[in-house]
Amino acid sequence: MGLGLHLSQRLTQSLVLAPQLQQSLALLQAPTLELKALVEAELQQNPVLEEIQEPEAELRESAPANEDDPPEKPSVSDLAEPPEDVKFDEAAEPNLAEPVDDFQAEFEKLVQLDQEWRDHFSQSNAPIRATAEDEEKRQFMFDSLTAETSLAQHLMEQLRDAGLPEEQQGIAELIIGNIDDCGYLTATVEELVTTTSQPPETIFAVLKTIQSFEPPGVAARDLRECLLLQLERAEQSETLEYLIVRDYMDALGKRRIPEIARGTGRTVEEVQVALGRIGRLDPRPGSVFLPVTEQYVAPEVFVVKNGEEFTVTTNDEQIPHLRISNVYKDLMTGGENNAEVKNYIREKIRAGKFLIKSLQQRQTTICNIGREIVKRQREFMEKGIAHLKPMTMAQVAEVVGVHETTVSRAVSGKYIQTPQGVFEMKYFFTAGLQTTSGADMSNTSVKDMVAEIFKAENSACPLSDQEVVKMLTDKGITIARRTVAKYRDELGILPSNLRKVY
Repeated sequence: MGLGLHLSQRLTQSLVLAPQLQQSLALLQAPTLELKALVEAELQQNPVLEEIQEPEAELRESAPANEDDPPEKPSVSDLAEPPEDVKFDEAAEPNLAEPVDDFQAEFEKLVQLDQEWRDHFSQSNAPIRATAEDEEKRQFMFDSLTAETSLAQHLMEQLRDAGLPEEQQGIAELIIGNIDDCGYLTATVEELVTTTSQPPETIFAVLKTIQSFEPPGVAARDLRECLLLQLERAEQSETLEYLIVRDYMDALGKRRIPEIARGTGRTVEEVQVALGRIGRLDPRPGSVFLPVTEQYVAPEVFVVKNGEEFTVTTNDEQIPHLRISNVYKDLMTGGENNAEVKNYIREKIRAGKFLIKSLQQRQTTICNIGREIVKRQREFMEKGIAHLKPMTMAQVAEVVGVHETTVSRAVSGKYIQTPQGVFEMKYFFTAGLQTTSGADMSNTSVKDMVAEIFKAENSACPLSDQEVVKMLTDKGITIARRTVAKYRDELGILPSNLRKVY
């Protein structure tokens, strides 16, 4: 076959998500605060949507239904789905039974207000001269604004006062640029020599100067050097702590206290006191300059106990209540607009109604999942973590009537407020094991029991993983030793030989 362009047909299968489906999935997966931002952005983009104010929304929810009153004709602005009898016909006449907003009158009022503001500003456009006192207040306000200083900025400020020769300023700035957020130098001396083409003696001299900056221990190349720098700054170079860090760092990391005592010629008690003082040193001197990020959590589901039953409600206060504006509904039924305008409004109304429907479906799905969680975890709601039962997303999806992936999206990043506290909704979906009595127990409950066992142990004779296995077996829980070791690592508990206190 010769080279050239050819046309060919090929039959393939591919999965394509429609834009509306993608929007629905995004709304379902978004937490409350993120969902609020998405809805507010949609309010800015879709002109036919408007937010129902809180008093009006409460009035709609709390208004009692009177059986003697005639049934009210449904309105497009109040329904997520359009009723069957409501059609957007270009030739349709306005419905006289419904209130008609005078759009032209409103537009004229806006024009009048705009002109009044223009007249007001044109009359008062003379420049206002600030007095010396106003300028002083303004400058004081700007000087009062505080900004967090990074570790690099803090070191650069000290570098300007260090008095280094001009040829060493570039080396110092390069070293500061290679210090990470924890305060450690990430580049080796050999790399700095290659980059700057300076001899190692010059690099070491500049590095020594930067290591004298605040905070103590900054620009260290490893943990050992960091601790030694802090002890030298505190004039403790002749102490037992300095000797242990300098010569017995490996044994210190493995807490081989008797070995350290024999090597230093001190008693075990003296070594333990020295280790306590070493423990008060800062292994990450640069962490004090890290920005503090606070994460705000808004519960998606609320669980409240009323008598003997639990009531499950969703958090609807953070989500704006939407409806289709009556103004655009009247524009659709009016006959003075052309087909292009009506088509534009029609598409926006369809998009708005789909958004309202997606929000309602999202809240319903999350509420149903929350009710099933409470139903299956009733003992947890009443007694606590020790009574958490194993539960999978497939079990909840089967009851709720959705796919397992829908449950995964619905609980992702969302929190539930229970009588036992605020938990992530994924917290309740755990695998489990069966006790000797035949009861099911969650892995989370077993991990909590392991934590309690280690918490109550004798520090002079810490428990091994095999001993914990035997204690759990006596309680009817059969578990492997490696599983206990995995739970211990997840809880941040050291092995028995490192937990022993002499």
